[in-house]
Amino acid sequence: MSSWFKRKEKGIVTPTEHKKETPDGLWYKCPECKTVATMVEHKRLLHTCANCCYHDRINAADYFEFLFDNHQYEELDADMRSADPLNFVDTKAYPQRVAATETATGLRDAVRTAHGQLNGLGLVVAAMDFKFIGGSMGSVVGEKIARAIDYARRNRLPFLMISRSGGARMMEAGFSLMQMAKTSAKLALLSEAGLPYISLLTDPTTGGVTASFAMLGDFNIAEPGALIGFAGPRVIKETIGKDLPKGFQSAEFVLEHGFLDFIVDRKELKQQLFELLTMLQPAPAKKPVAEAVAARR
Repeated sequence: MSSWFKRKEKGIVTPTEHKKETPDGLWYKCPECKTVATMVEHKRLLHTCANCCYHDRINAADYFEFLFDNHQYEELDADMRSADPLNFVDTKAYPQRVAATETATGLRDAVRTAHGQLNGLGLVVAAMDFKFIGGSMGSVVGEKIARAIDYARRNRLPFLMISRSGGARMMEAGFSLMQMAKTSAKLALLSEAGLPYISLLTDPTTGGVTASFAMLGDFNIAEPGALIGFAGPRVIKETIGKDLPKGFQSAEFVLEHGFLDFIVDRKELKQQLFELLTMLQPAPAKKPVAEAVAARR
């Protein structure tokens, strides 16, 4: 037998300094089905698994990138920051926690708002970021959503809300809870103006967000597998002392019980939104009575 096929020395003898490590960030392993894919392919599929369709959490910027035509959009109220109305302190002072989170994430708060074109249709989008204090709803979140709705009303544009939140921000107590009423009132004005509101619930959507603007859409839709509810499953189980049904509070469970209109794969989201918005084209603004009479003359 040729000496080519015989190992002359045992073990690997490459010096440590000559070994080449695989660079980080090249591969993605699905946490659900364990399928491995390249990060390039994973990003091409909008951070969903090609095998089981598991949807990874993505940021507001990622939604803006693939929803708005040519990745072009104008952000609204980008520099708005939280105050500290209660001088709140837990393991650290609230301003310190906000500053540390801003440094770690590059975000100003848990929601970003923007307007642009979706397949040629004007659209205002508010998208939440879970990595900013658990996507919690504080006064800035409520105010930015309210201002985005006002912008949609002024410019006769439909509004899309992408929710991902752990609920109210405890560091702002009552100021946080007030945002439930404020955003709901703004959405009522949007409805009176005849402008469409689509609510997209992603993983997770819980607490006061679910109890307010997330469930008030003309269409309430969700991504596959998203956790949707008010209190978390663990809290409910401990409260009632019973095991919960399989898949409890998943998007599929919520759809089956009538709280969603449909579930949409992220890869199909832009086209589905386009079809909905085309169907829900906003009605023209009503003219004052005197102007309408003059026009008829």
